[in-house]
Amino acid sequence: MKKIILVGKPNSGKSLLFNQLTGLRQHVANFPGVTVELKSGTFGDFEVVDFPGTYSLQAMSSDEIIAINQLHKALDHEDTALILCNLDATKLERSLVFALQAQALAKEHGKSVVFTLNIMDQVKRFGYDYDVEALSKVLGSPVYAISAKTLLGISEFTAALKKHAAAPEKCQVQETLLTQLSPLEAAKQIADEHGIKQELVLGNQTKLDNILLNSFFGGIIFVATMFFLFQSIFTWATPLMDLTEAGVFGVGEWVSGALPEGVVADFVNDAIFGGLGAFLVFIPQIMVLTLIIGLLEDSGYLARAALICHKPLSLFGLSGRSFIPYLSAHACAIPAIMAARTIESPRKRLVTMLTIPLMSCSARIPVYALLVAVLIPDERYLGGWVSLQGAIFFMLYFGGLVTALLVGRLLDIWIEKGEQRNDLPFILELPSYRLPHWRPLFYKTLNSGIAFVRRAGPVIFTVSLVIWVLGYFPEQGNLQSSWLASIGKLVEPVFAPLGIDWRYAVAILLSFLAREVFVGVLGTMFAIENAEENMSGLVEQMQADGFTFATGVALLAFYVIALQCVATVATLKGELGKNRYSWGIFVAYGLLAYLVSFLLYTMLS
Repeated sequence: MKKIILVGKPNSGKSLLFNQLTGLRQHVANFPGVTVELKSGTFGDFEVVDFPGTYSLQAMSSDEIIAINQLHKALDHEDTALILCNLDATKLERSLVFALQAQALAKEHGKSVVFTLNIMDQVKRFGYDYDVEALSKVLGSPVYAISAKTLLGISEFTAALKKHAAAPEKCQVQETLLTQLSPLEAAKQIADEHGIKQELVLGNQTKLDNILLNSFFGGIIFVATMFFLFQSIFTWATPLMDLTEAGVFGVGEWVSGALPEGVVADFVNDAIFGGLGAFLVFIPQIMVLTLIIGLLEDSGYLARAALICHKPLSLFGLSGRSFIPYLSAHACAIPAIMAARTIESPRKRLVTMLTIPLMSCSARIPVYALLVAVLIPDERYLGGWVSLQGAIFFMLYFGGLVTALLVGRLLDIWIEKGEQRNDLPFILELPSYRLPHWRPLFYKTLNSGIAFVRRAGPVIFTVSLVIWVLGYFPEQGNLQSSWLASIGKLVEPVFAPLGIDWRYAVAILLSFLAREVFVGVLGTMFAIENAEENMSGLVEQMQADGFTFATGVALLAFYVIALQCVATVATLKGELGKNRYSWGIFVAYGLLAYLVSFLLYTMLS
């Protein structure tokens, strides 16, 4: 199948055009080991390949290097029918710098080029129009004025594109553009003669930026926006997560109920469907996060939020774009790691991803709630508005954030001496404010859930099966005499310096599947049914059992720092493509958590 290569600068409406051309007939793939996406889909008898947005053939980032290398390969391939270069009609000069370079490269390889002058709906709203014939003559290639959002000119363009792809024509570029002027000079000259005046485009944008980037009002709007994001992934996704969990376990109980009682029924219900529920429950949260971030990104606000946060975060080796992943990590590290894809700098993206697990996610809430209830009395102040337990909760969350920032700084120094020492400056283009388009946003949201299942699902499911086998045998469901309990007693000497016996060791080991399992396992050990819902009974049993303050503080510190989540490790492996990073920080954070816990236990004993 012949290919149409779609290229252009970021924020030019390229992805929306791709979706209009291919509809649902598309798939998303990643270049090996990186987070640069390569999307492709069918368009009639052709395959359209959407390359990542690029500002210039002189790449600055590793992502751009990969995209440009792939462009060279595509131009060398005989299956490439033509290059479709997308231009932003509201910012013609910026688009033409890369477009002219790509056109010259295509000419060297004997490939045809077609230009789309996109976002024409905004241009017409300013009362301006383009002389497409004159622009086509200057560029030496066909130019079509369209709006991928409002479908302006789309039907005429798609019909023409099929003809161009079936019978490509050679570029007829004016020699002056290639020999006498650089791409930057040519882009400026063409934009001055044929493009819309930037004063018209930037007028309303500047007025909004004066508010949104204001040191006072901008800060208030930023906090309100981040609160909205946090609520969406922490609260609004919960009903969908509960529904997913109930659906999976409901089907599991129905299937296992049709089987004779015994190991087979338990395996189907607890291992297979329990393993499926262990990762399917995260999908609603991932998709809600993707949707909200997509809305912020498409509207143009996400770039402004990154600009506001960049200066303080840069002190710790992070980027302004690190803020969104950090914030969303308080709900779940998995979608937060995936959200870090928006960070262009490879080094800062890596530091952000590796420190995200230090944020206190929602799965740690049951653990914190149990241990705080055991250790801290429920005392309230200021008429009941402030509680001592709530203050401790805040300290735990704040401690995770501080630890992440300090570790981020250390990682930045380490990477500086390692393989990714050449990093990018923080360069940010503030896109125009636009209303999001729902169709590509829907695709993006849907693909985020599918990508998670493909990457993290197999690892989580496999570990779930292994843990079930260890906890079920040899006495078929008696956890206290299981192989897992034997392992807990075997590793008890490791946790003994923290004042922890084998029962808590088993709970820690099982919480690698999901941190909140810690409470349920202790409930089983202390014969408390439904410990997750009936936590008061477990609290009383632990207090009566001699659970000390020093042990409790050590355990809290351990769970603040340790990476106790197979789903997070699996997601890091899928995003980074390297075991040494994903399992390396699992070991490193485990050792750090143990050291801090030991020091606290020693000081408080």
